[in-house]
Amino acid sequence: MAVLNVEPKEIFHFFEEINQIPRGTFNTKAVSDYCVEFAEKRGLEVIQDEWNNIIIKKPGTAGYEQSEPVIIQGHLDMVCEKTAGSNHDFTKDPIEMYVEDGFVTAKDTTLGGDDGIAVAMALAVLDSDTIAHPPIEAVFTVDEEVGMTGALNIDLSPLKGKMLLNLDSEDEGTLIAGCAGGFVFGMKLPVTRKAAEGTCVDLEIGGLKGGHSGVEIDRQRGNADKLAGRMLYHMYKQADMSVISVNGGTKDNVIPGLCRMQIVTTEPEKIKTLAEEMFETWKGEFVHDEPNLYVNTAIGAQGTYQAMTEETQLKVLTFLINCPNAVDEFSRSLEGMVETSDNLGVVATEEDSITFKFLTRSGVATKLVEFKEKLISWCELLGAAYEISGEYPAWMFKEESKIRPVTADAYERVFGIRPEITTIHAGLECGLLSGKKPDLDCISFGPQMYDIHTYNERLSIESTQKTWEVLKEILKQCK
Repeated sequence: MAVLNVEPKEIFHFFEEINQIPRGTFNTKAVSDYCVEFAEKRGLEVIQDEWNNIIIKKPGTAGYEQSEPVIIQGHLDMVCEKTAGSNHDFTKDPIEMYVEDGFVTAKDTTLGGDDGIAVAMALAVLDSDTIAHPPIEAVFTVDEEVGMTGALNIDLSPLKGKMLLNLDSEDEGTLIAGCAGGFVFGMKLPVTRKAAEGTCVDLEIGGLKGGHSGVEIDRQRGNADKLAGRMLYHMYKQADMSVISVNGGTKDNVIPGLCRMQIVTTEPEKIKTLAEEMFETWKGEFVHDEPNLYVNTAIGAQGTYQAMTEETQLKVLTFLINCPNAVDEFSRSLEGMVETSDNLGVVATEEDSITFKFLTRSGVATKLVEFKEKLISWCELLGAAYEISGEYPAWMFKEESKIRPVTADAYERVFGIRPEITTIHAGLECGLLSGKKPDLDCISFGPQMYDIHTYNERLSIESTQKTWEVLKEILKQCK
């Protein structure tokens, strides 16, 4: 029985079905198989590749048989984030959804509206026998949220269409016609340790909003990993202390909202006072932007602990407090648009190493080169190893487009306003797909969502209804 008794039911039916299937990044076989079964039950041509990417083809309806095919595209995977107190297991538990104040949201976890709602809309078109449309080529990629490896590896040669509707945007009133390129930079710094006597103190910085490292990077949200570096360096200069570990963030493309540190000190009460002072400083600096920010200090037992040596500690703290993070430059062509940014998404400590993971984005290829050199120079200075992965090209704005005006007209008819046409400071699969198939004419849009990539993610029901009408209107006009 449907939990979400809201319209359009044909959309939320499929959204609920795929949210019953665990589909975190790199765990997409089950949801991919669901799509295969869906297609086979309806006698539709389906292709499933070794990566679990899916292509489903449906002929045009009466009068549209000879029309140019339209590609509807989204990704199957979702970001798996949950509250600190949640027992949700993303490998086996369904997403527990509910309706509140006109939004669909989830209990203590990400919702998966990014990008499950795109898959649901495409499935609804494929399932319908009443919607007028040209031949449809639905493309569902995997592992978009970490490196877009599905789009990187998919074979697009079976596709005949040249017009692509990417339904992976979340800002109502906006059509996306270009996006930034980017790469993931992993840095591994060797850690040497020494026996240190004193009191163990656990420190925690949390309650930060976090969010998408592209879409929300310009909102000046606190980065828990960077704040940890600032606090630890301040303590290092003011008190006797040695770092045991720093662990913050879970994904390179998410602004980290929580960081845990462990130190050993002969001055635990002074450390607690310094932590409290830093918390007061941050409250004054953030003003009202981070209302739930907290700093916790737990003084533990006295003993002998394996802490970082002075040399290692200085390298770690110097890098944390100085490494590039947040917006670097704004666009000189599009007012208010972020051009280049860097996000320190993960810090993870092991016995003999500490790892830092960044996601760098830019709409200018040469700026990406600059940031590679900047981060590599840090590695060379500190004696760290590095790996660059998940590179994807920018999707460049096309002056001439066939699908863009059709989409804008359909949007205006449904919403009653002319949409803004812009580019986005985030990676969209259109960059990789158009790189594989240069004649692709892409546009991206979607219903209004808030706080994607966080456990506060929510999807507007009204916006979903209208976006569904826009999609149907576009298909109707592509005759």
